[in-house]
Amino acid sequence: ATERVNYLVPAVSIEETGEGYLLQADMPGVAKDGLEVFLEQNELTLIGRRGKAEAEHVHYRESQDGEYRRVFEVNPEIDVEKIAARVEDGVVTLTLAKREQVKPRRITVA
Repeated sequence: ATERVNYLVPAVSIEETGEGYLLQADMPGVAKDGLEVFLEQNELTLIGRRGKAEAEHVHYRESQDGEYRRVFEVNPEIDVEKIAARVEDGVVTLTLAKREQVKPRRITVA
C-alpha cells in the first residue's frame, strides 16, 4: 500500500514591485534543506518539509503534520532564469523578476 501524503496549503501573499513580484509563503518549521522549488513549463511548485529534529522535541502542536505544497501559474512576463528563493523563520520568499522588455520605462521628454 502506498502512503498517502496530506499536503498543507500555506498562506501566501504576492506583492508587485517595480522589478517584478515578491511572493511570500508561511511554512512554519521548514528550513532551507526542507524546501524544494520546481519550475515546469509555466508552473511553479513549492514543497516544504518540516525538519525531523523539530518533530522529535514537540510535545504539543495544533498545526497538522504533513508537507506544505502550493502550485502557481507563472505569468509569461516573468523571467524564469531569474527566480530566486530563500527561507527565513518559516517564511519562504520568492523573487520573480519581470523580463526586461516588459518593465516600464520612463521616456525622456525633449
